[in-house]
Amino acid sequence: MLSLSAKAKRHAVSRPKNIVRDENAPSKSQLKRDMTALQELGEVLGALSKSQLDELDLPETLRDALDDLPKVTAHEGRRRHIQYIGKLMRHVDPAPIREQIDRWEIGSRANKTAFKMAEKWRDRLIAEPKVLVDFSEMQPEVDAKALAVLIEKARLQATRGEAPAASRQVFRVVYKAFLKVPTASSSADEAAED
Repeated sequence: MLSLSAKAKRHAVSRPKNIVRDENAPSKSQLKRDMTALQELGEVLGALSKSQLDELDLPETLRDALDDLPKVTAHEGRRRHIQYIGKLMRHVDPAPIREQIDRWEIGSRANKTAFKMAEKWRDRLIAEPKVLVDFSEMQPEVDAKALAVLIEKARLQATRGEAPAASRQVFRVVYKAFLKVPTASSSADEAAED
């Protein structure tokens, strides 16, 4: 039969046998996952510009910690600082922050899509004169006559080997037109508000 020595008995931790655990309380693993998610959100916040951080309603201590993050360059120090930001994030509701970041990402994606479409349409408009009719039907708010003049200037500059200033102007007109086109999600949001 095994028996504990006197020293082992003194250092043994006594655990209550009938621990009643709240069934609604999150598990320890879930708490760790939540804290890791807050740390990751803190890293995302650390990558935002100062103007974007100003738009968010953050406590002063969290804002100071986020401002200090770029200054911490050592690997271990950065890891610990991100943990500190995660600790500060416990006292902030992360839902509005995530929503704002999602809005910025959606806007960024829309701008990228409009940019790519504008590049393609600019190239098509300069290469093929008849495409202007299709573009005018698709974007009736654009002044077709002014755009036709710009397209002709861009063609002349390209044949002369000059700087593509008119081509850039064509791009700006087309890009602005694509930015003004409502997306399916924004029209659905407007319909939901009515």
